[in-house]
Amino acid sequence: MTSKKNTKKVAPHADSPRASTEIDQQPDLDSMLEGLLKSTPKMAQPGAQADGQRCGLVAIVGKPNVGKSTLLNALVGQKVSITSRKAQTTRHRITGMHTRGGTQYVFVDTPGFQTLHANALNKSLNKTVQGAVADVDLILFVVEAGSFTPADARVLSLLGKDIPTLLIANKFDNIHRRGDIAPWLQTMQEKHNFSEFVPMSATNAKDVERLLGICEKYLPEQAWWYAEDELTDRSEKFLASELVREKLFRLTGDELPYTSTVVIDSFAEEPPQKKGQKRLLRIAATIVVERDTHKAMVIGDKGERIKRIGMETRVELEKLANAKVFLELWVKVRSGWADDAARVRSFGYE
Repeated sequence: MTSKKNTKKVAPHADSPRASTEIDQQPDLDSMLEGLLKSTPKMAQPGAQADGQRCGLVAIVGKPNVGKSTLLNALVGQKVSITSRKAQTTRHRITGMHTRGGTQYVFVDTPGFQTLHANALNKSLNKTVQGAVADVDLILFVVEAGSFTPADARVLSLLGKDIPTLLIANKFDNIHRRGDIAPWLQTMQEKHNFSEFVPMSATNAKDVERLLGICEKYLPEQAWWYAEDELTDRSEKFLASELVREKLFRLTGDELPYTSTVVIDSFAEEPPQKKGQKRLLRIAATIVVERDTHKAMVIGDKGERIKRIGMETRVELEKLANAKVFLELWVKVRSGWADDAARVRSFGYE
């Protein structure tokens, strides 16, 4: 498991106001947003925070490529989920933990709900999304500020009415006329009984800190589930496969279909040979594609692209795992694997 030995502790944050915004310099709009939220019947709010430990599950949901993984990494304080511009980067339920003061947040990042392709892979991913929102204490519904697409609506339809849900208006810094957000917010409140509205940018540290303070009051009083220094329940082997896939997508852009995947063939750890040396991770992985032309894309001219994928993966993994990494990469063609339910399961998808 990944730990946060070098992560700086963050002091507990006070509860944030009901409509949490970065527009203090615009009191009129702030009052407007406050009034819009208060004009809609709300579910009962959590009680005041008591002494003792709090711990709970927080699901992060939204359409593909809306910034869920970026938000998870920011909330955890370290990279535990891969990101890229290509839609459908996250394919697994990723759990990341953040512990501060008396509160432990257990965040669950989910794949973006898929509606365009009904293959075995996407059916598996959608099942993961539905399972993640069934039994949590709080849901963060992530949308781009000012936008609501049919894909957003499909995800929203999965959310029950009994679980508190925050409307996370991500990329709020892209809204140039803040007054335009009020009509959108009123429309969103008509679509779902959101507990709170949180305009933010997942790349803004102050916004992330404010969101942690808001989430805190929704978590039940109970003992922590994980050790204080744990950041994820995923193994280093899983992290290695995800990092290869992230570099694969980033370095091939739109050339390579999203159905490409990565399988770890072997993963071995060797202890340090001398005092002061780092442990060694020996990893062999296969990039699986569907066509010979895709294989050529991944390998690149004279093997330059696959070399770069391996180098960038190794550098980042060494930093995250605090280890020396030896990585071998191979490319294989498995035509139609995303349509084969048995093969989808064999590649690690539930």
